[in-house]
Amino acid sequence: MSEYLNENVVIFLMIAALLIPIYEACRDVNVWQKMLALASVASKVSILILVVSVLRDDWMIGVVGVLILSVGNAGLMLLAHILKRVNEA
Repeated sequence: MSEYLNENVVIFLMIAALLIPIYEACRDVNVWQKMLALASVASKVSILILVVSVLRDDWMIGVVGVLILSVGNAGLMLLAHILKRVNEA
């Protein structure tokens, strides 16, 4: 019983930490600040997926978390460069 309570507390705290960059993205009007906040969200979600996969002992979910962690921010950086080129033109 206590083990499940501790796991739920850890996941709840990770979700609470996930809300901080979402609040920052909603508050700031600068595009680069929003993109940094969203990149932080992507990293936090992938770490959350990895923690859930370890707690459930399901490594297929962990593989998805690793893929999001390794590829997700690359797509965001590509989008940042496209926005930079659009603003320069």
